[in-house]
Amino acid sequence: MYAKLLAIEEEHGRLSDEMSRPDVASDPQRFQQLARSVAEMADIVASFRAYRTDKERYDEAGRILDEESDEELRELAEMDRKELSDVIEEREAALRILLLPKDPNDARNTIVEIRAGTGGDEAALFCADLYRMYTRYAELKNWRVELMNSNPTGIGGMKEVCFRVSGANVYSQLKYEGGVHRVQRVPATESQGRIHTSACTVAVLPEADEVEVQIDPSELQIDVYRSSGPGGQSVNTTDSAVRITHKPTGTVVTCQDEKSQHKNKAKALTVLRARLLAARQAEDDAERSANRRSQVGSGDRSERIRTYNFPQNRITDHRINLTLHRLEQVMEGELQEVIDALIAADRAAQMAQTA
Repeated sequence: MYAKLLAIEEEHGRLSDEMSRPDVASDPQRFQQLARSVAEMADIVASFRAYRTDKERYDEAGRILDEESDEELRELAEMDRKELSDVIEEREAALRILLLPKDPNDARNTIVEIRAGTGGDEAALFCADLYRMYTRYAELKNWRVELMNSNPTGIGGMKEVCFRVSGANVYSQLKYEGGVHRVQRVPATESQGRIHTSACTVAVLPEADEVEVQIDPSELQIDVYRSSGPGGQSVNTTDSAVRITHKPTGTVVTCQDEKSQHKNKAKALTVLRARLLAARQAEDDAERSANRRSQVGSGDRSERIRTYNFPQNRITDHRINLTLHRLEQVMEGELQEVIDALIAADRAAQMAQTA
């Protein structure tokens, strides 16, 4: 492990030096790639340097115990060894986690798509609830949410909603949210007080750069039409809505929330690139090995991952058997405890595989 850490520290220094070169500074694309690589290694290098400093102090205290006869010096050295022993053990554990294979998408911004499934109007209401939950979570993380497309219903629900989340390490936190989210509650329209079960599907896609996913304009069919559903002035009175079909894959993306056809087209292309990147990465993962898929769930939208039980104020994540009786707070965006548990389970599974 020590040799690997030394190599990472050396590479970090080399890339940092390269970033300072005038030719690199004048090349935005190369500079951005280097900056991303340096940032990814920064935590490992900082932790390694702290570990190395503590290890040197520990070794020096051992030398004093071996060579010095002064009792006061020996007593101080013994105290240092005892204190540093636990610190070094903790630093080693932290470094082992930092050295786990990184998901190359972790630092990316993210496209999230939520669609109402079984349950009719109640599923559409839950779709809107999930959108609000993720929006509130993003606010708590100081992330930015940009609505890409939505299909609202007349009673406050959403048949589907697509939004972009940008900020620091967004995908690393949201990537575990993909799958089927099930809700159990009494609908407002239920006169008998019976609990109904509905569901929504969530897809979490890492955003793709234009350089990564290049789209040939000749492979696109672009249709414009008048927006439908509730809307403000001009939203559904002009042909501003855009539907883009990627002919080679049959992927269809629509955007209609902006008044500007140009803005809707730009948003639709962003979503299309994210879907194409996700599909390509899924194919690559399948070719390499099923073991490369997340240990706490594949993120496949057919997989039921979580149940929200409102009568019992309970949320259960079925992948890690986590149950919390604080559903109200979670729906207000306090999702970090669930996500931290999923990250910890994923890391534990990875460490077990590499042991």
